[in-house]
Amino acid sequence: MDDSEDPNDDVQYHLEVGEGDVADAVLLPGNPERVDKITQFWDEAEEVARHREYRTVTGEYDGAPVSVTSTGIGGPSAAIAVEELARVGADTFLRVGSCGAIQPDMDVGDLVITTGGVRQEGTSDEYVREDYPAIADYEVVAALVAAAERLDYNYHAGVTMSADSFYAGQGRPGFEGFRAEGSEDLVEHLKEANVKNIEMEASAIMTIASVYGLRAGAVCSVYANRETGEFRTEGEHRAAETASLAVKLLSRMDDVKADARVDRWHPGLSLE
Repeated sequence: MDDSEDPNDDVQYHLEVGEGDVADAVLLPGNPERVDKITQFWDEAEEVARHREYRTVTGEYDGAPVSVTSTGIGGPSAAIAVEELARVGADTFLRVGSCGAIQPDMDVGDLVITTGGVRQEGTSDEYVREDYPAIADYEVVAALVAAAERLDYNYHAGVTMSADSFYAGQGRPGFEGFRAEGSEDLVEHLKEANVKNIEMEASAIMTIASVYGLRAGAVCSVYANRETGEFRTEGEHRAAETASLAVKLLSRMDDVKADARVDRWHPGLSLE
């Protein structure tokens, strides 16, 4: 990008979306192929932009406006998505992805709803000091939990570690068996601290959203359990449906807040 290309122009530089293209709430999978697996649960969906790893579709789920934008892999590209989606009006971001579980009681196909993040990625360090917490918005957590409960999907709620690399940064051996310093003990230390899972985008998304006063959270399906050695690409439809229903519940929360003239939803306000 040169100096003549203003990132605040009406059409965003990377996502190629503009005002009116996206809903207030956007689901953020990494893989562009996962977009169709999410929108299959919606009542309607229309692609509004496709550029690089970013594919954006907007539609409705049970009457609630919702969008989905794929982010590619890792914090840097996810941060671009949050930045440019926020510039065209989005204020709620739900990462929808896959992860590796590190607690023995978590099965492949289960969901992990993130309540907070270990910021092992470097993207959020570019925004704020390293001791600033990566926290999921509690309304988003509540909506994801309620959605998983209503859909009767097994889930775990807790802390997620987000890494910048799939191999060395997650305690896996690299090329020709290379081991990064501390990688052999990484998973065990996280497990002892009751961290639930490892993935690559959630903490950056949550941190940036918090800095900007936006809502964010994450739900991931367990593809692998690092403790038991089990691996299957299973359960992504559960994360997709749970996140879509959560957007509907968040929309209802917003309506209830408006009626009650309060700024934040709480359990004393009914969603029925």
